[in-house]
Amino acid sequence: MSALTDIGAGAAHIRNFQKPDGSIPWLKAGIWDPWNHGECVMALAVAGDEISTLRGLDYLATRQEGDGGWTGELGAGVPLDADNKHLIPDQPATARDTNFAGYAAVTVLRSLLALDDARLIERYGAMVKRAMGFILSCQTSQGDIVWRAPDAGELRENVDSLRAGNACLYKSLECAIRLGELAGWKTGDWRAARARLGDALHDKDWRFDREGIDRRRYAMDWYYPVLAGVSSLQDGKRRLKAGWSRFVVDGLGCRCVADEPWVTAAETAELALACAAAGWTKRARRLIADLKPLAADGGGYWMGWQFAEEVIWPQEQPAWTTAAVMLAADAIDSLTPGSDLLITPLPDDPVRRRGGEIPAF
Repeated sequence: MSALTDIGAGAAHIRNFQKPDGSIPWLKAGIWDPWNHGECVMALAVAGDEISTLRGLDYLATRQEGDGGWTGELGAGVPLDADNKHLIPDQPATARDTNFAGYAAVTVLRSLLALDDARLIERYGAMVKRAMGFILSCQTSQGDIVWRAPDAGELRENVDSLRAGNACLYKSLECAIRLGELAGWKTGDWRAARARLGDALHDKDWRFDREGIDRRRYAMDWYYPVLAGVSSLQDGKRRLKAGWSRFVVDGLGCRCVADEPWVTAAETAELALACAAAGWTKRARRLIADLKPLAADGGGYWMGWQFAEEVIWPQEQPAWTTAAVMLAADAIDSLTPGSDLLITPLPDDPVRRRGGEIPAF
């Protein structure tokens, strides 16, 4: 039991979105991608719902494509209705996102640990291996991993790499390595790729956001290197301190974008995980407590709060928003086996031991 959120009610909310085939879209009306699907699957595992977890994992395996990737819908680009309140998921754009693919390793390992069922390695290990092959095929000679699979004839180096996405992929490779250690797989290639990726995040800032868009205004670029364990503990605290006043609104939560008056439940929950990873447990707990006004009847969470106009916006309760809060509560309160997975890096991480701050956001 967590004092931070009602895990059982949250799981019930997510199950309301899960379709008979096992898929978990953003909304009942649609939008599906493997990353947010995986977030929901892990939350169901944390709640102890083995049946729904396995249905979600089976669907993920079924949707995997031949080269190990997935085609996911890009919910961030979905328009709002005429009243500017609800998302309209009508034929959203799609992409074969590398971060979407890599997160399968996190999803499988977190589910395995929460359910205490090592048989999940045999059942889903091949899926994870193929996913790792896909993301390694998208790693450039500089160590960064481009955000999507290149089109036919397109050079990898001509595709943009995203800072937050690469930090998350750093964690995904870690989880694949941990699975490999449990299963007895050879993990040398994954370890080498992860080390090169860590070097790129530390020393090759010019590799990111090369399409002319400065994404440092997004909170994820600020906290994800800390959450994913790319930063040393000391540097992670410095990074969080440096951006705190820019992104955090006292008593409300974390802005999604630094220059917009909008705090979101998911970003706040992920920032809470980053704080927990940095050893700031009290701050982590306070951030989740700040989300109580966004808690809805039935176990869900509203997506965000537009505090200039003082309105819930948009008026949606995505399944993955609730999942993010559940996973943060699990990590902060140590609710289930493996609850520290998302906030504790590999103990023998050479990049983390080396220290040195990630370039400023």
